[in-house]
Amino acid sequence: MSEANNTSFFTRESPESLVGYDRVAWCYDVLAGLVFGPALRNAQRAALAGLPDRAPHVLILGGGTGWVLTEVLRRRPAATVLYLEASPRMLARSRARLAREIPTAMDQVDFRHGTQDALLPGEKFDVVITFFVLDCIAAAEITGALARLRAALRPGAPWLLADFRPARRGWRYLLLLAMYFFFRLTTGLRARELPRLHPALARIGMRPGQRRYFFWGAVEGIVFHEYGS
Repeated sequence: MSEANNTSFFTRESPESLVGYDRVAWCYDVLAGLVFGPALRNAQRAALAGLPDRAPHVLILGGGTGWVLTEVLRRRPAATVLYLEASPRMLARSRARLAREIPTAMDQVDFRHGTQDALLPGEKFDVVITFFVLDCIAAAEITGALARLRAALRPGAPWLLADFRPARRGWRYLLLLAMYFFFRLTTGLRARELPRLHPALARIGMRPGQRRYFFWGAVEGIVFHEYGS
């Protein structure tokens, strides 16, 4: 939700859901750095350790201004990527960033405006990346959203997650309250609280593997795998 390079969005693709984060695109990177320092990107780097080898077909959901896209292509130069982003301004920034930093990879990326609902029937990926995006899906809608993404995973493919960890008291709880209030005010975010992602992923057959924690335990980077793999 707060990572400058990963804009979160809603499950249904109403006009509001596809433009809301345009309003904060200009300050997203700066805001995340001021509040969290390097913690959010470090969590993403930790999760990216789970990238498949060679030339994976990658789904990046909610990539924001494109840092994660360039990071993936630096680590896997032969990868092909579907880059799904709900904010037109974030999508434009991502495209410009890639053209500036890795212009030779432009033909390897499909920039698509939308959410997980914009996935086409039969599209399959070697890895799904959701960094600081699932946190803004309302709790009542998280199961359906995750199931849509799960259906796009090839058998045995990993799911890379970086996000905030739930809290019910203390400073981490207050931090989550403040973030949700800010994004409801600035973007019209409908979610009110952090969904319980681990149980929701377990219900669709995904188990957590390697993980690391950052920002005094408030943020995690995890590689999820299918049960039995």
